[in-house]
Amino acid sequence: MYQLLTGLSVIEASSFVASPTAGLYCAQFGAEVIRVDQIGGGPDFRRWPLTSGNSSLYWENLNRAKKSVALDLGRAEGRELLQDLIRATGQLITNFPVGGFLSHETLCQGRGDLVTVRVMGWADGAPALDYTVNNAVGYPTMTGPGPEPVNHVLPAWDLLSGAYAAFALLAALQRRAQTGEGSEVRVPLSDVAIGTVANLGGIAEVLYERDNRPRLGNAVYGLFGRDFVTADTVRTMIVVVTSRQWANLVAALGLEEQIAAVENARDVSFASDDGLRFTHRDALYPIFEAAVGARNHADLAAVLDAGGIVHSAYRTMLDAAHDSRLVGENPVFSGFRDNPSGFAYPAAGSFGTVPQLERGAPQPAPRNGQHTEEVLAERLNLSSGVIARLIDTGIIGTAQ
Repeated sequence: MYQLLTGLSVIEASSFVASPTAGLYCAQFGAEVIRVDQIGGGPDFRRWPLTSGNSSLYWENLNRAKKSVALDLGRAEGRELLQDLIRATGQLITNFPVGGFLSHETLCQGRGDLVTVRVMGWADGAPALDYTVNNAVGYPTMTGPGPEPVNHVLPAWDLLSGAYAAFALLAALQRRAQTGEGSEVRVPLSDVAIGTVANLGGIAEVLYERDNRPRLGNAVYGLFGRDFVTADTVRTMIVVVTSRQWANLVAALGLEEQIAAVENARDVSFASDDGLRFTHRDALYPIFEAAVGARNHADLAAVLDAGGIVHSAYRTMLDAAHDSRLVGENPVFSGFRDNPSGFAYPAAGSFGTVPQLERGAPQPAPRNGQHTEEVLAERLNLSSGVIARLIDTGIIGTAQ
């Protein structure tokens, strides 16, 4: 936690990954993020993975450092309270539909300078999920051995969309500070996905080649990079991105003569051209397979580290969770015993480090409705009597 966004309050009405991620990143940098859900929790409140007590570890970690307000959004009075909170605050992150009671046009009535950031599926309003958008842009046909498409398990487009939405919020707030004008920024997953493909040269590549990129297994396109197996059967990824790393890798494995022979036979030089190393991988890979396969992983890692060569053994996520460099001694993490689930484990804070500031500990997620009374009293100036009536009539919910 860093207090870089102190004084900024944001209402978040959202579910699942992308929109909550935007709110999480803002909260980790000090913004007051007030998540508003249906009483009892929204559609992602019990999303797997779950504890034996039916608490979602997924929800618990995507909503750290936020406040929680619970309303009955199925009733007009509950929806009006959410609208009032948004107008009183002036900033909204949501993945609710463009139309309806959270449309920007509706909310602007009474708050002309409102800033809304809306995460969407498709730009035309059609629904989409990370895994369907990923299929649409073609990546599953580039992974695995084929011919079947292979999905990845990381919701990359959700996460990129969430990060982009947080950036878009700050950009819109900067514009409002200069002009006094509000705005709505729409961030469709489909546009984030296909735009990222274009930014990485993918659209230009397939149009230029008039064909799709071939499947490469674990090889890295355009570079010397692939997985190799050591003598003690540790599979490790080695990737070379600079000429110096290439020279150091060849020297570390004692392959100067063999590489020179390939260069002479094919009339090429691998010293400074990573594209040539990729193009001639059919000749290079067997040489490196034999050299790596003759060494134990510990010895190989030592010589690669000495040469500044990027590598990593394949591990499970459980292995990573027990790794001191990644988790145990990483200041990004801190343990918690006040998680809503009751389970204590390392919790991630801000990914960015500000050396000039003290890093605050990650904060726990709220319980559904934990801050309802506080927020309604502070933001809408509702009296204790009015709040009591709203509780009694089931319009608002308190901590569960």
